[in-house]
Amino acid sequence: MKEQPTDPREPLWRRKLSAPERAALRAQPELELEARLTDALAKMPDAPVASNFTARVLEAVELEELQAARSGWRWDWRLLLPRMAVAAAILVFTGIGLQRHEVYARRAELAKNLATVASTPAPSLDALENLDAIQRMSQPVHADGELLAALQ
Repeated sequence: MKEQPTDPREPLWRRKLSAPERAALRAQPELELEARLTDALAKMPDAPVASNFTARVLEAVELEELQAARSGWRWDWRLLLPRMAVAAAILVFTGIGLQRHEVYARRAELAKNLATVASTPAPSLDALENLDAIQRMSQPVHADGELLAALQ
């Protein structure tokens, strides 16, 4: 079973067209232009190439494959710099966001403390009169060196 070519230009490249086929091409200008181009290329002489041309091409392909396999991943600054810039921008914005969050948390804690202090009742006048005595009672007691020396 023969496969039909998917590209209508493919028969133009593969063989010379018969007279009825050429007449059918006149109805399609782009295919007629393609046929004339194919005819012009067929009239051109083949370019002279070295006898070992195929071997040289295959050797160059193998060399490129070996170099690609050997080198692996290389530093490419054109790809690395934009990625670093994006990463730096993300870090800066994250840092600014964290700093703003800390400031907000401190302000919220301060407001909470102020609300607590404002809601507690003020001390009585008796407690304020005896404030010095109360503060002295809360201080740690140190041994009096002169008194200890005199007792011994």
